[in-house]
Formats: sequence, C-alpha cells, structure tokens
Amino acid sequence: MSQRIALVTGGIGGLGTAICRRLAEAGRRVIAADLGTRTDRVDRFLEEARGFAGPVDFEPVDVASHESCAELIDRIAKRVGQVEILVNAAGITRDVTLRNMEPAQWNEVMRVNLDGVYNVSRAVVEGMCVRGFGRVVNISSVNGQTGQFGQTNYSAAKAGMHGFTMALAREVARKGVTVNSVSPGYFRTEMVMAIPDHVREDILAKIPVGRFGEPAEVARVVEFLASDDAGYITGQNVGINGGYFMDF
Repeated sequence: MSQRIALVTGGIGGLGTAICRRLAEAGRRVIAADLGTRTDRVDRFLEEARGFAGPVDFEPVDVASHESCAELIDRIAKRVGQVEILVNAAGITRDVTLRNMEPAQWNEVMRVNLDGVYNVSRAVVEGMCVRGFGRVVNISSVNGQTGQFGQTNYSAAKAGMHGFTMALAREVARKGVTVNSVSPGYFRTEMVMAIPDHVREDILAKIPVGRFGEPAEVARVVEFLASDDAGYITGQNVGINGGYFMDF
C-alpha cells in the first residue's frame, strides 16, 4: 500500500503541529496548510518539522475561500498525490458578548471555523468516495457542547461542525469514508496560556483530572480515527477534556 497523504488545516497551530507530528510518526505523508502570510510561524513550524519522523510540507491556504481550497487540493494532487486523510483544524476566535458583537466578528468566525470545513471537505470528498477510502476528522471544541460566555460565534460554529460531521458521515459511509469529530477541552497551547491567570485558574479548578491537556493527547486520538483500523467508527464526537464535560 502506498503512503497515505494527510492534509491538516490549521497545521501550524498548537494542536495542528502536534497532529502533524503524530501523523508523520504513523507513516503518513503530511501536508500542513495554513495562512502563508504568517511567515514567522511558518518558519518556526518548518524548523520544528525537521525533527519529525516523516516528511511534512507546508502549503498556504485561506480556508474561508472556496477557490483557495480547491486550488490547494489541485496543487497537492499534482505534486504528491490525492488526499486520503483530512484533518480540519483551522480555527479562530473573536470573543465578545453577543450584545457587543459586530457582524464582522460573527462572520469571520463562521467563515473560518465552519465554512472552512465545508470548503476543504468539498474539495476532497468526491475523490475519497471514488477511491473507496477516506478519513475526515473535524476538530471541534468542548465549547461547542457546553457553550461559553462571550463565544456565541465560536460555540455556534463548533456545534455546527459536529452537525456537519454526522450528516456527511451518513452520506459517505458506504463508500469507505469515515467522518468524525474531536472536541478538545483546555490544552497547553499558546491560546490557552494567553488567557488571564485568574480565568485560567478558574477553568483549571473545574477540570476533574486537575490539569490542562497536552496537544499530543489530542493528536493520538486523531491518528487513530485517521487510521485504516478505524473503519467502523463514523459520525462520532470524541471528547478529550479531562472530565470537564461528560455525556454519553
């Protein structure tokens, strides 16, 4: 079997980088896609990626643009082959209460966090179905399950992501393609560490295991859901939050 090609959007972020590393360790040919304008972060990512177990490349993309996503998939196909594993990890926040939220703050989050899932998935899913294999893993959030003060835009987008997951999973299940969500809680990333200390301490006090997660813990779950062995798991949401939110 040829080396499977994995595309990770938001691949140079904290969780995205860990996912790229883990997929490379699992023998995947990994492409990290993100905004090419963030040159300092791209350079840091490429330097770090030199130490990964397998090849990891970078491709620029604006997930909020349907055309940019279609062009990305075309470039990858011409250069290395067809995408068989897609991890939708691109996301932004524009936190403010709804009473003070401007249309731009709502629209920006929706375009990246939810439209982006459509744009990239739409570009790869037909090929996955034709070839009879595909894995789509959408990185949602615990705040899409619980809601969060000041995040009506983000919480709505992340909840919508799992609705998308379940619907698409039904459409492609008989084609050998699985679609699942992963909903991380609070992890030791730059975004979480930038939260004011008193807020972060309050969050930590509500996590039963008593600590923030490590990005590698999300990456291990993503790698399993993206594996050939996970063909009977589809339409599911896997919470990784240290017990912060529990359901069944």
